[in-house]
Amino acid sequence: MRGVDYYELLGVDRSASSAEIKSAYRTLARTMHPDVGGTAGTFRLLQQAYETLNDPVRRADYDDPRDEPEPEPRPSGRDRSPSRRWVYRPGKRRDFGDDPNFTPPAPDLDPADIPWWDEVDPAERVVYLPVTAPDRTPALALAGGWVLLAATGLLVGLSGVLLGVWLAMLVSAGVVVLVLLRRLLEARRTDRLFEAENRGRVFGGTAEEEVPADEAVKQRSAELLADHLTRMPGVRIFHGIAWPGSVFADIDHAVLCGRRLVLVESKRWLPGHYEVDEDGEVWRNGHVFRGGTTRLANGVAAFEALLPEVEVRGVLLLYPNRAGEVTVGESDADAPVEPLTPEGFVREVGEWLAEEPAAVDRDAFTMVLAQVVTR
Repeated sequence: MRGVDYYELLGVDRSASSAEIKSAYRTLARTMHPDVGGTAGTFRLLQQAYETLNDPVRRADYDDPRDEPEPEPRPSGRDRSPSRRWVYRPGKRRDFGDDPNFTPPAPDLDPADIPWWDEVDPAERVVYLPVTAPDRTPALALAGGWVLLAATGLLVGLSGVLLGVWLAMLVSAGVVVLVLLRRLLEARRTDRLFEAENRGRVFGGTAEEEVPADEAVKQRSAELLADHLTRMPGVRIFHGIAWPGSVFADIDHAVLCGRRLVLVESKRWLPGHYEVDEDGEVWRNGHVFRGGTTRLANGVAAFEALLPEVEVRGVLLLYPNRAGEVTVGESDADAPVEPLTPEGFVREVGEWLAEEPAAVDRDAFTMVLAQVVTR
């Protein structure tokens, strides 16, 4: 008789795919391993659950209730003891999980319905932060003034004291102009070197190939980001991001623009209405949602610590796993993450990023790029 339900231990639905089981195991292993404060017995149980559910034959045997004894009736009244737990026994499987024949519809987005779309100029010159060069317009104006001063003195034919004053002004202004122009050239050279070393707008990800349904939504999200957010010259997109100190692809996608960073997890969840409370708990149709897991809130906290000068936002990008509609409500203002549909993501997150549509923060970019697992 099993004393614990393996699906509940891993926090996955009974129809979870192999990839979901593996992802849940890796997530729990990082907190339940004895080296990080867990107990050996609990970790062995976690391994046993993973090895059982990850093997199709052993999982089928585990799910088959024919050899299981009937559960004992639950005691009531004074006979009930806190130590006697009711153990779930799988019976007839409910049609509750993914529909393998269902493909989420492509997002229905018209640029006319995207508020920020026409406010962004795709051809705008990228500005790299922090800005180290002097303002280009005043510097060039000063250079022009110096040329005019030199030409005026030569044409007038100054002599005596006036000639000395003119020469002093010419030399002083010339030194200032040379310093400004040199700083402009050095900054431009630095920008070009950075561009050459970090070519492209999208970083990470794997080659396109046939993937299981739970991975296909990540490709759908990658296409969504590339098709819409790259309209902003400063947007840089990353796929397969590890938390600081991790070696796993803990976060599906990240979008950086200026000093704003969005961390994204793509989820195939049941149709319904989703919200997130201030503790990061996901709710579906007014009830705590147990059909999927996320640790995105931890990822947001990790990147806030890594990039203290950058605004970090976490988004659960939701797709239905069977026929039906996914809707989202207004999440708590203190919620560490928020659920969004693809259409809502482009409109809301795009508008947030469009505050600095052509800015790239070198330091933030370098640190996020260093967390990309697959390049």
